[in-house]
Amino acid sequence: MLRFARWKVASVFAMTLVSFLLILPSLLSPDTRLALQKTLPHWVPMQAIVLGLDLQGGAHLLLEVDSADVTRSQVNNLRDDVRRTLREENIRITGGIGAQGRTVQVRVPDAGDRAKLLPKLRTLASGGAAAALGVTSAAAYEVAEQPDGLVQMTVTDAGVNDRVRRAVDQTIEVLRRRVDALGTTEPNIQRQGSDRVLVQVPGLQDTNRLKEILGTTAKLEFRLVADPGANPSDVDQLDQTDQPGKIAVEKRVMVEGEDLTDAQPGFDQRTGEAVVNFRFNIRGGQRFGEVTSANVGRPFAIVLDNKVISAPRILGPITGGSGQISGRFTVEQANNLSILLRAGALPAKLSIVEERTVGPGLGQDSIEAGKRAAYVAAVLVLCYMLLTYGVFGIFADLALAIHIIMIFAGLVLLQATLTLPGIAGIVLTIGMAVDSNVLIYERIREESRNGRTVVSALDAGFNRAFATIIDSQSTMMVAAVILYFLGSGPVRGFAVSLGLGILTTVVTAVTMTRMMIALWYRFGRPSKLPI
Repeated sequence: MLRFARWKVASVFAMTLVSFLLILPSLLSPDTRLALQKTLPHWVPMQAIVLGLDLQGGAHLLLEVDSADVTRSQVNNLRDDVRRTLREENIRITGGIGAQGRTVQVRVPDAGDRAKLLPKLRTLASGGAAAALGVTSAAAYEVAEQPDGLVQMTVTDAGVNDRVRRAVDQTIEVLRRRVDALGTTEPNIQRQGSDRVLVQVPGLQDTNRLKEILGTTAKLEFRLVADPGANPSDVDQLDQTDQPGKIAVEKRVMVEGEDLTDAQPGFDQRTGEAVVNFRFNIRGGQRFGEVTSANVGRPFAIVLDNKVISAPRILGPITGGSGQISGRFTVEQANNLSILLRAGALPAKLSIVEERTVGPGLGQDSIEAGKRAAYVAAVLVLCYMLLTYGVFGIFADLALAIHIIMIFAGLVLLQATLTLPGIAGIVLTIGMAVDSNVLIYERIREESRNGRTVVSALDAGFNRAFATIIDSQSTMMVAAVILYFLGSGPVRGFAVSLGLGILTTVVTAVTMTRMMIALWYRFGRPSKLPI
């Protein structure tokens, strides 16, 4: 045990040095870090430890997806699918396509047309392409034929639940893009239950802006303003944002906001007012060009969340795939709207179930409490090891200090968020690391009492205690993995700190302590053990 290859010694020292360099930026002020980032090469790590909501304050919102809105959207999509199917099969109907609750119905008087329509609708209800590939699941729709040629399609409970689940998944992705656009660090956005989303943004105190950004659906549509003689069933009466009263627009959406590829705030060169400049993808640009070419002279309504922002008249074909949205915006409104459009629209409305703001003062109190706990634990452990094991206690204390440095270095590398439970996990690993040293030292004592020489006792103590240490650390690692994958929020923060502590314990309590004792023996040549 007294021989260590030079590369092993160099590896331990290199690992310690790299760990210290990784946590060094966390010891500097934000201004100092920013100045160093501008002067040092880009490959020099200047990332600091990310503090959680409970340590630096911030915003906490619990949002709920409107299931009724998801269902309405699902019924509208179903109605559009039925309309498309009727058009493709050239099927005549009477009375139009109706929608009531979860049911879409259409009256087809001709029996031959019904015979063509029903198989198409049943294929649509079973999932279309998915059913053709052999992928089966609960049907989203039920198809029924009533007397007098009435055909009905009803959204099932399974269809609603599946759509709500997918809406929550899509909501999480959209919210993450919106929060990232605010320039915040390490937001926590995750599912809570079947229809709720938890959003935690550390360091953000402006909850009003956060609610405005997250709560806006941002569903952008381009529709033609309805002609005076249009069928009322094909027209929506929508509110206007720039003037009182409603305006009649066609229900048919000509171009959707999902075809946008970019949206940036800017200023109109003629009026100087704040606007949003947007650009379509190829499909959206072609569709936009076709619509504007075919409807020159007609007003074209820009609809955001069922409100008409503006309805400019089409003066000529717009074929460049880009355009401009104006609506008497302030600069902040134009900037917020561009963020929303870039991030994409929410699939359904969100309501705020819980709102909480953690002030930086409370976060600072948590940091101080955590520091006090860590300091007290460290001092007690250091003193106990020094008084109980003498010079071997000093080796254990040095290994413990490096152990803590490596944990924080691991947090920096993973860019994991340090929370108050995470600090508790670090304090726990301090005891675990020392416990490993205690196992080794007590085993060395026992071997020495049995008459072994110094070298033999040291070698036997490390070798025989190693299996026990690995067993105990493996058990704790299993617990940490379970906590990480089954837990959420602070529980996962505790699991990350605990897992990193377990890994570094094996390095410091076994390899590093053994190396220091080997060097001590090589240079001191003691005749008996100090413990």
